[in-house]
Amino acid sequence: MFGWIRKPRRKGHFAALDHADFPQLEPGTVWLVGAGPGGPGLVSLLAFSGIGQADVIVHDALVSSELLAMAPPHAERIFAGKRGGKPSPKQADISLQLIALAKAGKRVLRLKGGDPYMFGRGGEEAGALHRAGIKFRIVPGISSGLGGLAYAGIPITHRDTNHAVMFLTGHDESGAVPQGVDWPAVAQAAPVLVMFMAVKHLGAIAGRLLAAGRDPNERLAIVSHAASPQQRVIETTLGQAAALTDVPTPAIVVLGPVSAYRESLDWYVGQAREHVFG
Repeated sequence: MFGWIRKPRRKGHFAALDHADFPQLEPGTVWLVGAGPGGPGLVSLLAFSGIGQADVIVHDALVSSELLAMAPPHAERIFAGKRGGKPSPKQADISLQLIALAKAGKRVLRLKGGDPYMFGRGGEEAGALHRAGIKFRIVPGISSGLGGLAYAGIPITHRDTNHAVMFLTGHDESGAVPQGVDWPAVAQAAPVLVMFMAVKHLGAIAGRLLAAGRDPNERLAIVSHAASPQQRVIETTLGQAAALTDVPTPAIVVLGPVSAYRESLDWYVGQAREHVFG
């Protein structure tokens, strides 16, 4: 397993952030912040600023310890991770906790892997805050469906292969294959499909896509632990996807011709994987 390797800080460069005119994380408010796909260097400057102002950080399981270490020493860190198949906080309870912390006058930062609004339930949490009269700010993050694939050498669009891409989730609120998805329509909607949280039901999903006419020889790639030193990429075909076992998660699945570009664009190898900030 690779370890994070710390490099010398460019103190003069980062010190410039102290004078930047960023918004203030005010007491009694909540920021819903995207932590990006993996490496802590992939957060935005606004996210970095918010982490430094927080009294309490309510974070997902996919947020790295290196990113949490950027918070002030006094900041309380509350784990609110949701992992498939394991005991997890209920979404309603997380939202109520955010409301209670804000009403207690805390500067609350909700730190979510990827982007809060890309299958991150950020919309549900923002809605709960709105109904409770709590002011909030959304700080977008780099989705693993974009940045994670880029770290695997996979551009989700390329002029020579596709002009459209579809994003979808691999399970619904109950943890089962989404029943409300029109799989025949999805199969024909775009040359490239990017699937979040799809490993558990990949065999069933592949069967639905094959039944809807997708080519069994079509390329399929799975990027596990994207943009981290533990990143692993499995390449197979749609027809063989159901035979895969022990695929590390979290993972992003991409179906379509774009994974072929890994042969020339797989840049995140060797020393590049050893840098703490991505």
